[in-house]
Amino acid sequence: MKINLLVLIMFFLMNNSLFAQSDHYLIKHTLNNYIEGTSYNRTEQIKHAFHPKSNLFLSPRKQDKDLWIVPSTEYANWYNKNKDTFNGRYGHITNIQIEDDVATAKVNITIPEYELIYTDLFLLRKIASKWKIISKTAASKKSNATGERILFVVSNAQFHGTSTKPAGSSFSEIIKAYDTFVKAGYIVDFVSPQGGAITLAYINTSNTLHKQYLYNSDFMYAIKHTKQPTEIISKNYKAIHYIGGSSAIYGVPENVQIQKIAMDIYEKHHGIISSVCHGTAGIVNLKTKDGQYLVNNKQISGYPEAYENQNAEYFKQFPFLIQRTIEDRKGIFKTSAKGEPHVEVDGRIITGQNHLSSVLVAQEIINLLKNKT
Repeated sequence: MKINLLVLIMFFLMNNSLFAQSDHYLIKHTLNNYIEGTSYNRTEQIKHAFHPKSNLFLSPRKQDKDLWIVPSTEYANWYNKNKDTFNGRYGHITNIQIEDDVATAKVNITIPEYELIYTDLFLLRKIASKWKIISKTAASKKSNATGERILFVVSNAQFHGTSTKPAGSSFSEIIKAYDTFVKAGYIVDFVSPQGGAITLAYINTSNTLHKQYLYNSDFMYAIKHTKQPTEIISKNYKAIHYIGGSSAIYGVPENVQIQKIAMDIYEKHHGIISSVCHGTAGIVNLKTKDGQYLVNNKQISGYPEAYENQNAEYFKQFPFLIQRTIEDRKGIFKTSAKGEPHVEVDGRIITGQNHLSSVLVAQEIINLLKNKT
């Protein structure tokens, strides 16, 4: 009887999780109708995102008005010219919160031409099994945002191999690079082999930058809802950046979908491949279109096995060694002393030794992208 009850509880929890994931997916679909419709002048797609009786509550154009209320049908008609032509608006979902059949959402709209970023806030409701926007408001401010995107690769691994030794993505490496890119005007997306939440390591709540992002709801939403590889359109990204932490050696290096995304960014779209610390494990299996390993004859940095505690249980679980594998594949592995930053730039491949190199790697990526334009 206890076993049956446990099975029922597990079934109930799994189904609730599936329903929540489904609702989250459907809300993203609705918001993407809004984003794509307003970016490509598609009136009907915009209308499809809104409930027909919904309104937008906007800042007044006239000083004697407190609020400008615009019916969504009227708003959609603002975009009735040059259908399917990109108009310079870049949209990015930054938060979704669901409570039963009601949800709130936040979308950032970047318009680089006018150096503006709009924060759109939505109230949505599930009506007849479909999520519709029932109201929207917005605020705007000056911004250096470019609308260009960087893709961070993180692992879903929670433990080292078959052990119970915890593993995670380096929070320090994530936020140092993330903060650098965002301040330079880039949008950062996260992808993991399975999508969804990831485990984090090396969190220091006494550190100002750690604390800033740990309590940043939009950032933590992105960490909780990493994209699946099937959601990624490689042409949208200027660079792909592999994050370290010991979990990086599990799940990511052998993921064929992520490999293809990386090489499409690098070869088809002339983007950058980068990594830091154990994140370099993610690039060891990458191959160019002529079948050569990407690291062949390239100067590469990462966290060497010589700096690991080789008697520890976690190290014994490693499926391969980063430096040895790079060198076996004819790469030139370079490091500095343990605890020192080190960055290698070899064309459009930029790699760093440890978390102390994270900002430096991000800055090298930004410099290279600026010099390309």
